[in-house]
Amino acid sequence: MTIIDIPTEQTTAATDVILAVVALAVCIVTYKSGKKSKPGKGRIWAWAFGLLAFAAMTGAVVHGFQMSDRLNYILWQPLNLALGLALSMFVVGVVYDITHGSLPKVVLPVMIATGSLFYLITLFIPGTFLVFILYEAVAMLFSLVVYIILGFRKQVRGAWLMALGIFITIIAAALQATEIVYLRCIWEFDHNGIFHLVQVVGLLVLFAGLRRDVGRGT
Repeated sequence: MTIIDIPTEQTTAATDVILAVVALAVCIVTYKSGKKSKPGKGRIWAWAFGLLAFAAMTGAVVHGFQMSDRLNYILWQPLNLALGLALSMFVVGVVYDITHGSLPKVVLPVMIATGSLFYLITLFIPGTFLVFILYEAVAMLFSLVVYIILGFRKQVRGAWLMALGIFITIIAAALQATEIVYLRCIWEFDHNGIFHLVQVVGLLVLFAGLRRDVGRGT
């Protein structure tokens, strides 16, 4: 495989790598911090960030290299599955906070099944990111409402930062969904590259909020 010669695809791949590195770092720190205070919550969010890191790195390969249509299709399969499961674990993390750590046993398998169902739907509607955007919109709006409520009730440390991180993520998703956003600042960025950059900001804000609860120690 050779590096793709489309400028916007190059920046999309590069920003995917940035997102993957940040998500992986957040995954590791969250897991280690959670072991000291809230191991259950730490593991849930570490899985969410780890799956996001895998999806982003796979996306960097898909966007950054010239390849056959068949290989491109094959690589999109684990990417879509990872995205679906990452969102599922995100929701599990939100439910964990709603229930004050008493996560019902049914939630995890149901959400894993939901993430897997999202992947199966992409098999029947190939070549479109609309399915993921709709799935993400439902998950993010639900999470945003929950953390705003928890913020007002002061039940979770960092709830307002979590809400802000989710709000930034929603903005990022909206920018990507338009498919007409374009920026030229030394390099050329299309809607995908801009989405990744805004998502990195959202991820860091989300992590800052999470650290206030998971990383506070015993």
